[in-house]
Amino acid sequence: MEIKIGFIMGPSPVTVGMVFVKPGDRVKSGDKLMEYEAQKGVIPVIASKDGTVQKVLVTQGDKVNADDILFEVNDVFTEAANETSADIIKETDMNCELLIIGAGPGGYVAAIRAAQCGIETIVVEKGEVGGTCLNEGCIPTKAFVKTAQLFHEISESERYGIHVQEADVNFAKVIRRKNEVRDQLRRGVDSLLREHGVKILNGVGSFCSEKQVDVAAPGAIYHVTAKNIIIATGSKISQLQISGADLPVVLNSQSVLDLEKLPSSITIVGGGVIGMEFASILVSLGVKVHVVEFLDRVLAMLDKDVSGEIQELLQSRGVQIHTSSKVMSIEQSVDGQAIVTYQQGEEVFRLVSERVLISIGREPNLDNLQLEKAGVKLCEKKRGIEVNEFMQTNVPHIYAIGDVTNVIQLAHVASHQGFCAINNILGQAEKMDYSVVPNVVFTNPEAAAVGMTEAECERQRIAFRVAKFPYYANGKALIMNETKGFVKLVQDSTSKKIIGASIVGPDADTAINILSFAIRFGLTDKDIASVIFPHPTTSETIFECASGLTNASIHLHKNDYLK
Repeated sequence: MEIKIGFIMGPSPVTVGMVFVKPGDRVKSGDKLMEYEAQKGVIPVIASKDGTVQKVLVTQGDKVNADDILFEVNDVFTEAANETSADIIKETDMNCELLIIGAGPGGYVAAIRAAQCGIETIVVEKGEVGGTCLNEGCIPTKAFVKTAQLFHEISESERYGIHVQEADVNFAKVIRRKNEVRDQLRRGVDSLLREHGVKILNGVGSFCSEKQVDVAAPGAIYHVTAKNIIIATGSKISQLQISGADLPVVLNSQSVLDLEKLPSSITIVGGGVIGMEFASILVSLGVKVHVVEFLDRVLAMLDKDVSGEIQELLQSRGVQIHTSSKVMSIEQSVDGQAIVTYQQGEEVFRLVSERVLISIGREPNLDNLQLEKAGVKLCEKKRGIEVNEFMQTNVPHIYAIGDVTNVIQLAHVASHQGFCAINNILGQAEKMDYSVVPNVVFTNPEAAAVGMTEAECERQRIAFRVAKFPYYANGKALIMNETKGFVKLVQDSTSKKIIGASIVGPDADTAINILSFAIRFGLTDKDIASVIFPHPTTSETIFECASGLTNASIHLHKNDYLK
């Protein structure tokens, strides 16, 4: 395992300070290997896994960059793999107040909060801290999103009076930057856990009883008895049961993050969040993109006008979208091309591309847990662990949070569920509330939604009004050349409270938080319109949209904003 500094805040190279290890030293995850002097002060370089130092490639005073190799360390998993079956497995009994299985955005947040509250906590993690979100999901993909957005802006730089000649994408550097961001955040999570006194066991946890979990680690088995247990094992990639899904030309949401080079063309199976984000990323980087979606529209969890706006925008940039289409098979031609056969109505079509990305979603990760030994029940369809509003399973001292519950598969929901579980362990009787959960799709432009959609209001027979305000009427959006999209508010006709909101356009990921607050605290259109919004900003679209509910929008012709 090669140890690098990774992402450096400020100018580089930086100066190596104290080096604390030498070849042959055994180190544990979280141990300080060295320090370096940067713009932000003296920064430590931390071991991310247990192991043995093989080489030390720096000395005090050296100048190093982000990609320079500092140390070579054999991690404990590699060492264990080299051991013979005759080696003795060490068994250790451990006790704690709280055991958390999984160190993703639910598990590690719950662990830190528990430790802050004085609860003795152990976390079990079979992979890297941070979970799928940090290592293989939210963070890596958003690093790609930034690259794609910047490249798209460069392609339109002439509009701003800037001439850029022959800009191209060095995808190896894109991958490297993605890894640097991921590694820095991962080290941060690891150090925060250790700073708060949380013990981390790197291994696989399995229930032996409702109070005991065995953790299988290289060369060791830990028998952990806990007063309370939180299951936070997240989710795994759903498998598509069609012929050819396992061919070498086929990628999933994990393997696509480590592509060595950009394909010239790709067929994306699935028009959900993952599929549409990658469609937006790849088309911005010059890849020819097709999307095949089983339903009659992409991003079906959003209102039709919102998903329709995103579909229209991506199609205008070259993405070919095939809805109401069922993939029948994937084949690989003699020359290595991927052939996707799909059915649309009574007709059968074939798409030829260099690669295929399957992005049909994720399912709860229940592997190795042996829940039956603890008596923990699954949901009715056995897709996730059943929990109540306090995040308890049917076994009161065992909780479950995050994707493994299959309630809402979002990292920020997992974190909030973690807070809820800890508060209930502390006896505060806190209920989890899902009525105001913002959701962001990081296409370009972004889409974000919170609260009730029009469709949900219609199903629940709630009388409602809708107002829209387009980005083309906003000065900042015009300056940014981002005039596509709109803000939409859904208002309860009786109470006048805002009960739902959607945004398609620049800064949607940030602006949606304003509307989350509005819905959470029961604000009306007049409450929002009474707030002074800074000018010129894209947030003014929210003010204008709220004003539009009373026909008082300033920067739009009368009735253009009302549905």
